Amino acid sequence: MFENLQDRLGSILNGLTGRGALTEADVAAALREVRRALLEADVALEVVRSFTDRVREKAVGAAVLKSIKPGQMVVKIVHDELVEMLGTEGVSIDLHAAAPVVIMMVGLQGSGKTTTTGKIAKRLTDREKKKVLMASLDTRRPAAQEQLRQLGVQTGVDTLPIIASQSPTDIAARAVQAAKLGGHDVVILDTAGRTHIDEPLMLEMADIKKKSNPHEILLVADSLTGQDAVNLARNFDERVGITGLVLTRMDGDGRGGAALSMRAVTGKPIKLIGIGERMNELDEFHPRRIADRILGMGDIVSLVEKAAENIDAEKARAMAEKMAKGKFDLNDLSDQLAQMKKMGGMGGIMGLMPGMAGMKDKMASAGLNDKMFDRQIAIISSMTKAERANPDILKHSRKKRIAAGSGTDAAEINKLLKMHRGMADMMKAMGGKGKGGIMKQMMGGLAGKMGLGGLGGGMPDLSNIDPKQLEALQKQAEAAGLGKPGAMPGLGGLPGGLPGLGGAKLPGLGSMPGLPGFPKKK
Repeated sequence: MFENLQDRLGSILNGLTGRGALTEADVAAALREVRRALLEADVALEVVRSFTDRVREKAVGAAVLKSIKPGQMVVKIVHDELVEMLGTEGVSIDLHAAAPVVIMMVGLQGSGKTTTTGKIAKRLTDREKKKVLMASLDTRRPAAQEQLRQLGVQTGVDTLPIIASQSPTDIAARAVQAAKLGGHDVVILDTAGRTHIDEPLMLEMADIKKKSNPHEILLVADSLTGQDAVNLARNFDERVGITGLVLTRMDGDGRGGAALSMRAVTGKPIKLIGIGERMNELDEFHPRRIADRILGMGDIVSLVEKAAENIDAEKARAMAEKMAKGKFDLNDLSDQLAQMKKMGGMGGIMGLMPGMAGMKDKMASAGLNDKMFDRQIAIISSMTKAERANPDILKHSRKKRIAAGSGTDAAEINKLLKMHRGMADMMKAMGGKGKGGIMKQMMGGLAGKMGLGGLGGGMPDLSNIDPKQLEALQKQAEAAGLGKPGAMPGLGGLPGGLPGLGGAKLPGLGSMPGLPGFPKKK
């Protein structure tokens, strides 16, 4: 979503950090470029104007001009103002009210209200252990109520039985009553939308609000809307009174202007962002992490959280034990590739790693993308159990058969085998004798550097870490010089440059011996 803005701001601010001293003219020139970059990213003019004014006011002060590295100070000021513009702290859905807590979803037609309703219901059920009831108040769009019912079946969440010819306000009252009788903690009302804002829509929203007395009114907006998103948010806030925003399609190739503008204009927090079509692809919005990503500083905390969610602890333990013995077969490689795919693929992981965002394009042009993962997994799946455990037994005739079965060719199979050999050799070195092998020494060094103690008992189980501890971990990483752009390669001496955040618990991170596609040269 923010890639264009990230590239533009990155090149502007890199030009500043390279200089020994900054004049007022340098700052003014850089801010002109920042202003242009934000306007091109579809950020509202009034937001851009106030943002650049605040940055100029702080950046032209004596503290900057006298500092040792004034360019870096300007980067910090831009970062802090971005965080301020996005909302300082992440705000989650407020459930502190008498049950059933009513959440009302509003927005225009096609913004993704119904899908987002299903995603929020699943999130509250899985993470908060709440009993949720969903109700569709959309009597205009054909099969809208049936769509929500199907999402309920898919996610295992209760939906209000459909009664034909009931008005939206009657459905809202019935939903709240049914939630009380059914012992539900939360009831989510999926209201109707229009293709544009009109008076009947606003009156209907006001009636539903009066009838159901919602604790949260969430405006669902398409993040690809651009500048018009500001008018949308302002209108809904003035007429209905929203308590928060949910932005959908944040995985799209839009320019991100809506996300940067809506919070600043309405003063209402962005609570959640949709990052994909699947029902689990909904994330909390953390302003500081988004600002870090926009300025190419990475987002270690989100990477760790993603890993903790997607990595099987039992498999991780078994993998760590094998690696400690220096063993690494094609089954292990296939598991690693599958885990990287679950965590968002090569691009998703790179985007969260400090100083690595610029590597994505280089890797894509070298053909190192998620399709390569799919081909490699297909090759491994086409082998027999014995061949996966011991690839050395593969003969030319079998390679031809595997190529036919996986839709690849012998050259790709040879490339995969060569890559596996390089990784297996590395594993032997890492699991070698003396002080627990190279891997353990390096991981211990990194843990010590970040104030986490030695690796005698293993790295902490990040899947159980409190989010506040994770934020503290990010700050420790930055203090150790690991969160700065360009600080990533060779981090802690790891051969693959992947951060060792998680040791035996998180093989997709700490235990990765190197990125697939970068075989060790023989």
